Amino acid sequence: IHRYETNHLRNIAHFFAHLLVTGALQLSVLQVVVLTEESTTSSSRIFLKIVLQDMSEELGMKTLNDRLKSTDYKVAEAVKGMFPSNNAPAMRFAINYYTSIGLGAITEEMREQLKELPLLTAGDDSDSDSGSDSSSGSSSTGSYSSSSSGSHSGSDSDSS
Repeated sequence: IHRYETNHLRNIAHFFAHLLVTGALQLSVLQVVVLTEESTTSSSRIFLKIVLQDMSEELGMKTLNDRLKSTDYKVAEAVKGMFPSNNAPAMRFAINYYTSIGLGAITEEMREQLKELPLLTAGDDSDSDSGSDSSSGSSSTGSYSSSSSGSHSGSDSDSS
């Protein structure tokens, strides 16, 4: 995706959205999407933006949300990379991304999970990725304050 010019990328995204809306492609194709700052490029975020916005226009926000949050195991597994659930920085990035493209309504579950996440992990410092298990306890609390809540600058949005 990152090699295409913006207009070509836009056309491909419109095509994929059409195929997903009409059922010609199953939502399981979305299993390749992992929405984190590290795993996406500007082009892939633009592609996903156009696909989801087109789907929202065709289906409506409620129907899109219902499809993405389906209780069907295959769909749930396919879209789990689009909705991180156990990593606060990734969740914030995804929430900011969806909100910036006008699809904040699909983030309600993630917002609730994010509110509960610090409560679940605050007492457990063993999951820290810092690798400094032998350091003092006071330095491990700095990891919570260093995560940015607004790292998405909006530079990925394309103007029409």
